[in-house]
Amino acid sequence: MTSGGHDTLIAIRDLRKTYVVGTVEVPAVRGVDLEVQRGEYVSIMGPSGSGKSTLMNLVGCLDTATSGSYTLAGVEVSTLTDDALARIRNQEIGFVFQTFNLLPRATAFQNVELPLVYAGVPAAQRRLRTGAALQAVGLSDRATHKPNELSGGQRQRVAIARALVNNPSLLLADEPTGNLDSVTSLEIMGLLDQLHAAGNTIIIVTHEPDIAAHTHRIIRLHDGMIASDQVNEPGRPGARLA
Repeated sequence: MTSGGHDTLIAIRDLRKTYVVGTVEVPAVRGVDLEVQRGEYVSIMGPSGSGKSTLMNLVGCLDTATSGSYTLAGVEVSTLTDDALARIRNQEIGFVFQTFNLLPRATAFQNVELPLVYAGVPAAQRRLRTGAALQAVGLSDRATHKPNELSGGQRQRVAIARALVNNPSLLLADEPTGNLDSVTSLEIMGLLDQLHAAGNTIIIVTHEPDIAAHTHRIIRLHDGMIASDQVNEPGRPGARLA
């Protein structure tokens, strides 16, 4: 890995997150150092309680660190106001969740279009970009369907299109196949593989080794710290990073 170069998208230094439960302090992330370059395809693994979801929430600007430094695309996140954080979440980061998080009464088109509405993009441009995002995930013919008229795999494709529609710097996927059968899971991972090949930076949080095997780098957390950071040739484990 390079150190702080112009292609560094994420630079994390001694990042810590401690929750206070009553009078007890519970450390969830304990001194993580991490860099991710633009165009990387990374998975974060670890058992329940290892800190992987907390780390993802910090990287996704859904939560703020107790201490440490997190720089995203050259911007120190800890110095940002709530409005600036919301803008980064909308414009720089695309989120894909295990439960899809689609609006049930909105069509696929309306769900994908939503981040553009929040960003104040004009209607004509919204239509073009939303149509292109649905085409990218193979769902142009389902634009007018609502979530309950779509299969689980189609719903996740809609969620991926929504995550991509603002052309974010980073795509974060939290257990993206967790609610899908094995065949559909392979289809969704195939789509993520294609998106990475097209140049997208993708980080997947997963507890499933076969999902992590698609990525080119596997980071394992244990007790809130990085236990290992390995290069991976998709399909088989690779050598530990220096």
